Amino acid sequence: MSEMRPGKFQYLPLVIKYLLIINGVIWLAQVGLSKMYGFSLSDYLGLRYWGSEFFRPHQFITHMFLHDEGNFLHVFSNMFALWMFGATLENRWGPKRFLNFYLICGLGAALCHEAVLTYDNMTLAKEAQRFYDQPTLDNFRFIVNKYNLDRLHGFVEAWGRLPPDSDMLVWQTKHFVSDFVEQYKNVPTVGASGAVFGVLLAFGYLYPNQYLFIIPIPFPIKVKYFIGGYILWELYVGFQNNSDNIAHFAHLGGALFGFIMLKIWRERSDPRS
Repeated sequence: MSEMRPGKFQYLPLVIKYLLIINGVIWLAQVGLSKMYGFSLSDYLGLRYWGSEFFRPHQFITHMFLHDEGNFLHVFSNMFALWMFGATLENRWGPKRFLNFYLICGLGAALCHEAVLTYDNMTLAKEAQRFYDQPTLDNFRFIVNKYNLDRLHGFVEAWGRLPPDSDMLVWQTKHFVSDFVEQYKNVPTVGASGAVFGVLLAFGYLYPNQYLFIIPIPFPIKVKYFIGGYILWELYVGFQNNSDNIAHFAHLGGALFGFIMLKIWRERSDPRS
């Protein structure tokens, strides 16, 4: 089993240190502003779908320094993984190359997420238009079930007891669907997970046979199997129709751009040298 022992002052390299501080301070600011003033930084700095009226170009950068203010595990897990895997990379590459790599992976994750959002919003728009053209119970139930709109299940059940051609019923359901379409395209995305996934991919690429001890697995596992399995899991879950509010394809986008960067660097000058 190979062993890595960082040298003096390398347990917390410069870029890693400042990334941890910046993300931690911003998360505390998010929590404080939300609790004291009801103000959400995510509404202004989180990444929006490009078709949203709230989209701004700076969100491609700012979103990766924010996290869910109601979920400490979100920011902690990202920052722990960044330190655990990123410190070795920064020690090897130096601060400038590591920071460039981290930011490019984050931007790549955002671009991939925007592509997925474009597909999802175009699909929803088509489904909504089909309902507008044919406002039937089946078409309404399809949207409610596909997007897990639990709050509307009672309305679906009530529909069966009302006249299907009721003008008020048709107006209400169209209003529900229209509101949902607007809400769907305006949801902000936050988190450093895409950039961190790029870091994970790089660590696995450079140290494939390094061992990890992962609780509760009772035996060591090679990095290449852990990260490879993690990416396959993200791919599988990403294609499932779920409502876990996790941007799985953003994670995969970060890993993809990380892989591309490593290949480019290796062609120019081997980053492992």
